[in-house]
Amino acid sequence: MTRIDDLPIRDELRGKSPYGAPQLDVPVRLNTNENPYPLPEPLVQRIAERVTEAARDLNRYPDRDAVELRTELARYLSRTGGHEVTKDQVWAANGSNEVIQQLLQTFGGPGRSAIGFEPSYSMHGLISRGTGTEWISGPRNDDFTIDVEAAKKAIAERKPDVVFICSPNNPTGTAVAAETVLALYEAAQAAKPSLVVIDEAYGEFSHRPSLLPLIEGRPNLVVSRTMSKAFGAAGLRLGYLAADPAVVDAVQLVRLPYHLSSVTQATALAALEHTETLLKYVEQLKTERDRIVDELRAIGCEVVDSDANFVQFGRFDDQHAAWQAILDQGVLVRDNGVPGWLRVSAGTPAENDAFLDAVRAIMKETGA
Repeated sequence: MTRIDDLPIRDELRGKSPYGAPQLDVPVRLNTNENPYPLPEPLVQRIAERVTEAARDLNRYPDRDAVELRTELARYLSRTGGHEVTKDQVWAANGSNEVIQQLLQTFGGPGRSAIGFEPSYSMHGLISRGTGTEWISGPRNDDFTIDVEAAKKAIAERKPDVVFICSPNNPTGTAVAAETVLALYEAAQAAKPSLVVIDEAYGEFSHRPSLLPLIEGRPNLVVSRTMSKAFGAAGLRLGYLAADPAVVDAVQLVRLPYHLSSVTQATALAALEHTETLLKYVEQLKTERDRIVDELRAIGCEVVDSDANFVQFGRFDDQHAAWQAILDQGVLVRDNGVPGWLRVSAGTPAENDAFLDAVRAIMKETGA
């Protein structure tokens, strides 16, 4: 049987594993940071109406520039992000991963490099390699905050073309202060200059305000967002960015023709009509996340403060064995490979109760 390594693939892809999390049939799945609440029925009906309208024109290509969708996304960001933006500052794609891919196709590529501060979102490195961009792993402190001075030194020495800052950070849940972003942005501009991407996939769950206002007067600063988490629309695959209009013009040089289908645009527009209702679910999840943090600490676990819809907890001598023990209790959490730590997504109150009971059970069993 032919193996991957028998094929003439690029050298930087050899020995690598694709991104993915186990999708197991268990009673409670809390491993992929999904919003556990199904879309409300009025929104489901509105999606059906919008998609029906779009279906009548499926013989035609969709709006190539997604003008209506970008206009509504700009309105949403202006209302919730603390900074006024226009459609010319917003770009949308098939999930925030395609946004990241387009940014790396435009500003990275062969002979160029990108840096991120790990542990962080693994797709930054995977997409970098996929676009022929050298990946540089930057430093973090023991508490998972960014080591600012070490990061500035790495940027000055390596001169990356793209800098990724994840806030809140996945998998740790830690948010990044505006002062840190500004320090790294200034270092990046002095070194190259470079594009700085703030990945705010979990921004709506943060205790801190959005970093969106920082794009003002900074043409090389980008904020990336998604509708997968706060909007409970992981199956939609809709991500977007806000930046200087020149950045929006630049990524269109690499976008595929008509990359956002009419159905995708119609569904996203319907969801944006129900923002107020969907953000109420976000508040419920924030309350549950904070409860998970408090109860895990009461049990005796070490927990990283979280600004996301998930919690990193430990520490375990063997985190994979702990993962399996929790799974044996019918609860699936995430082993991201961070030594000593696991990550759990905030679910419904009942799901979170099941998770906490599972942790109590394994700690009692092991005497930890």
